[in-house]
Amino acid sequence: MSRRKDVIEQELANAESYDQWKAAAIRSDEKRGLDYWKSVDRSGLYDFKSIRLRLDRLRSLRASGDNQGLLFSLNEGIHGNMGGMGSANLYKKARFGTKQLIVEYIEEIGSALLHLASDKAEDIPLEERFEFFQRASHCFGRSALMLSGSGTLLYFHLGVVKALWEQQLLPPILSGSSGGALISALVGTHTRADLAKIFAPEYIRIEVERDAGLFSGFNIFKPNVIPQKVVEELHERLIPDLTFQEAYELTGLQINVSVAPAEKHQTSRLLNAVASPNVLIREAVKASCAFPGAFPPVTLAAKNQRGERQPYLASRKWIDGSVSNDMPIKRVARLYGVNHFIVSQTNPIALPFISESKDQQGWGIIKHAMRNTTREWLLAGTKLIAKPVGLNPSLSKVVNMTSSVLAQTYTGDINILPPRRLHNPMGLLSERSTEEIMQMIKDGERACWPHIETIRLQTSVSHVLDRILRDMELRLINDSKQTRRKS
Repeated sequence: MSRRKDVIEQELANAESYDQWKAAAIRSDEKRGLDYWKSVDRSGLYDFKSIRLRLDRLRSLRASGDNQGLLFSLNEGIHGNMGGMGSANLYKKARFGTKQLIVEYIEEIGSALLHLASDKAEDIPLEERFEFFQRASHCFGRSALMLSGSGTLLYFHLGVVKALWEQQLLPPILSGSSGGALISALVGTHTRADLAKIFAPEYIRIEVERDAGLFSGFNIFKPNVIPQKVVEELHERLIPDLTFQEAYELTGLQINVSVAPAEKHQTSRLLNAVASPNVLIREAVKASCAFPGAFPPVTLAAKNQRGERQPYLASRKWIDGSVSNDMPIKRVARLYGVNHFIVSQTNPIALPFISESKDQQGWGIIKHAMRNTTREWLLAGTKLIAKPVGLNPSLSKVVNMTSSVLAQTYTGDINILPPRRLHNPMGLLSERSTEEIMQMIKDGERACWPHIETIRLQTSVSHVLDRILRDMELRLINDSKQTRRKS
């Protein structure tokens, strides 16, 4: 048994694709008897009785064609944590999946929603159904992918995004700071057909070979040693010259780029198609990547009403977004109704203080408390020395930046973390060889694979609702046009 277990562990560690990893994970669960745990409803981790009753009722109503009853039952509540089924601990027990009851319940919710959206439910007016779906979407919420500040670790983010994209699980809302902003912009400014080419292994390797050595000779104690022209050429090659609004119209993805103010008495900004639709994405990314001491602050650019380029807030300059708001969770939640955050976290300053999951048990609770205590002590220390070093501008800037970084929130509902060899802060802007970069991309994919099934289950209903609302909006528009023609 032990030898067989070791073989499966090696298969998991050496998997070259998600399908290989999934097959090994399922075999691992079978060997540990967790396939039985999945098949049994009972668990103290969630209210299995109420979910079973609700599942049976929904199935019965749909099978009998009682559309009004089905609509009424769904109106009682659609949310991702019904009966505690969203608890992270339910998705940590097994390597792949969770309780079969939860899987079946989520699938039945999706089937019931699609049934009500179809011609089989024509006894309910289209407008009434549309109003219900809008309300259900608002109540259920949406998911967002948050990509942290990363320096050269941005290639880990690329692997995470690639893994989600290949499984058609990439959320429609992406937010990034620093290197995370570059990856968000890369994805959010290219069509699905373009991304199919970009994520092809041969294309990635060609681009990586061009970018390897970009940070060659960098020394954090010698400002501006990286040629600005080299970085600008990288941005121009990867990011089309589009505004946030133009990118949204092209791809349907909502990109968010976090930038921090270079001057005092200003606040950080989250740039996107909602709050700053005419701002040009390329300049926004340059600003978010302007690491203090390595790159100069950036003035943003935008298009005016005639489509001409002009400065945006010309008197202000911006720097690395991770300095003040690496994970703008509250702003994203407010703008888009997001209540489920998938975080790819590579910020080496934050990594020692976080874990992969919100829910902790046993020793995990103690470790979580120790991390928080350590961070609070460090934060208190920076505040204590802030005044004594205030007369030294350089030291004061470093202390204030450290305090800002320590005070932030860096985690979400699902946290995808790099292997420990990438946790060293000194490697944040170090030179990377082609092979190291390719390995980082693979690290990102492998770190994402254990979360894929959880993400699929927890975002399934929101994906169904988004698809239904798009289709229904088109139907209502077409119906309105036909009515006008007849009149």
